[in-house]
Amino acid sequence: MAGEIKSKINQLYRSWPMGTVATLPWLAERGIYQQLAFEYERTGWLTRVGRGAYIRPGDLVEWQGAVHTIQSQLGVWVHIGGKSALELSGLGHFVATGKGDYLYLFGAPNQKLPSWFLKHDWGRRITYKMPRLFSGDFELGLTKQSFSTFDVQVSTPERAILELLHLVPKEQSADEASLLMEGLGTLRPKLVQQLLECCQSIKVKRLFLALAERCEHSWVKRLSLEKVALGKGKRVVVSGGVLDPKYLVTLPRLKKER
Repeated sequence: MAGEIKSKINQLYRSWPMGTVATLPWLAERGIYQQLAFEYERTGWLTRVGRGAYIRPGDLVEWQGAVHTIQSQLGVWVHIGGKSALELSGLGHFVATGKGDYLYLFGAPNQKLPSWFLKHDWGRRITYKMPRLFSGDFELGLTKQSFSTFDVQVSTPERAILELLHLVPKEQSADEASLLMEGLGTLRPKLVQQLLECCQSIKVKRLFLALAERCEHSWVKRLSLEKVALGKGKRVVVSGGVLDPKYLVTLPRLKKER
């Protein structure tokens, strides 16, 4: 009996990427149902991190591995986006890193995160958004980022900056957004074009274009703006900012303007 249990556990470990969480539905697919999972927990073969969620004993599981589990095992349409995605792409050099930082996750409307993820301390403060920011293909502008034994779905820089601008000014500093835009000189104009045409926020599109032109990014000249709906009237986004005369949106003042 002990040999059979050990064989089953070894089989489980072989199919279970290190650094990730195992959920009860995933365990059940491998013949380890709830009662057996409880027994394995009691005998030390599994370590519980929350209701219906386990890690290997002694394994170091960080938020990336937990997000992988949510995406791959639970099928929740969620991805790492905004400032967190820029940070993972090496473009968030103005963003402080370390324990206590925010983790920005974006999901499709009505997609819920599991309670075990929300209640566990992953070393980041979870910020979960479900904006109807883009129409059409939900996966437009998403990519896979690999870690040692698994991958996670992350916004490309083209999508991430639009998600970040969605949070300006209430949850995201316009000054920091402006600084981050300075580092985005290699965005792909074809993908930018597709995202702008699908973007449903006039504020986000105007801010994006005005900041990009202020930074004099060459890829802006390759966009077909006649295909992008920009609405009418002024948009006061930055309190005390300066109005961009072309896109009629307020931007953070440059240092020389202050």
